[in-house]
Amino acid sequence: MHIEHHDLAKEFPEFKAEIHQLKAQDAHFARRFVEYQDIDKEICRLESEDVPVSDATLDGLKRQRLSLKDELYQMLRTTAADPV
Repeated sequence: MHIEHHDLAKEFPEFKAEIHQLKAQDAHFARRFVEYQDIDKEICRLESEDVPVSDATLDGLKRQRLSLKDELYQMLRTTAADPV
């Protein structure tokens, strides 16, 4: 089974410059970005290694990833709309 990472730069290629900028200049964005990556890696590990985990646990992780993705997307849109 092919497990695909949900890398933020691949999900939002139009915000590649903003991702780089915010990771360097915004500590909150940088922390949330790392949290997003860590959750994504954990989901991929659980799925690729076929680790026995409850559906509720996996679903919870996916919901966390989606929530972080939404938050990061809003930050990216704000930065793109209001360049420094």
